[in-house]
Amino acid sequence: MATLADVARRAGVSPATASRVINGSSKPVADELRERVLRAVADLRYVPNAHAQLLARPQRSVVGVVVHDVSDPYFAELTRGLQRVATDHGRLVIICNSYRDPERELEYVELLRAQQVAAIVLAGSGYHDATFTARLAEKLAAYEATGGRVAVVGRHEHPGDAVMPANADGGRLLGAELLRRGHTRIGVVAGPQVLTTITDRLDGLRAALAEGGHPLPAERVRYADFDRDGGARAAGELLDAFPKLTALVALNDSMAVGALTLLRARGVPVPGQVSVVGFDDMPVAADVTPALTTVRLPLVELGARAMTLALGPAADRSRVEVLPATLVVRDSLGPAPA
Repeated sequence: MATLADVARRAGVSPATASRVINGSSKPVADELRERVLRAVADLRYVPNAHAQLLARPQRSVVGVVVHDVSDPYFAELTRGLQRVATDHGRLVIICNSYRDPERELEYVELLRAQQVAAIVLAGSGYHDATFTARLAEKLAAYEATGGRVAVVGRHEHPGDAVMPANADGGRLLGAELLRRGHTRIGVVAGPQVLTTITDRLDGLRAALAEGGHPLPAERVRYADFDRDGGARAAGELLDAFPKLTALVALNDSMAVGALTLLRARGVPVPGQVSVVGFDDMPVAADVTPALTTVRLPLVELGARAMTLALGPAADRSRVEVLPATLVVRDSLGPAPA
């Protein structure tokens, strides 16, 4: 396999000159020398070392993105927006799945820092864990000290650029609509309690219900895995404990689909006996039967804005952008039964 030294000898130039041509250095190289190097590269079928190129280039070309699970429709949509902007900037994106494991998230940040990526985007929820938060802040600060950029999606305890989905506002929208339709016996299918996303959505829902004179009792909230099976399990527990519930609020659409599956298996009509609402407006929400009422977040735009902040010029102060939530009413929500 040809080396950089082989290319330099063949072209009759120094290894430094060959390196500048191959790695796209901003330092000027005479056209005649450039042509000789490129001809030698073609003749020898030289393949540059990717790591050496990364170190040699004045502009880092890779961006690291840490998500919880890219197979989750929420993160798949976010990633679409992230990749679209990165591609427009000529950057390669490395996707890291933490699977909601804080230790793995810390490891990925350290690995991405070692790879000297241009930016790191944290696109998963923050955690209610002071020890983890402090360790993450320390690693991100060390990375930023080397010139790296950081942007986050959602609520993280990191001072810097952030794009925030209006999770609390979405919870308020759901609560107000349920009360408007006469629902007061409401159960909540919630995700992991440690996630800040769950706290924000639940706080908004609770606030709307309390303002309407029907506070949400703690026992009518069930925390489970943030997926279809978790949603089915939590919905079953709620209906067993409170058989007169008229509505289930799932704090993401995957859990809502699980709740619909559980109700169908039990022969419970939706929305005739129990209404079901979700959160995020994943593509599947319009395709299930009955079609799912849910809160729509502009997920692709959230990802695009986060990557734009990460790759754009640095600012003197932290920038926080909040993108709005809207309620999409479909067939799974009806009036409370008499």
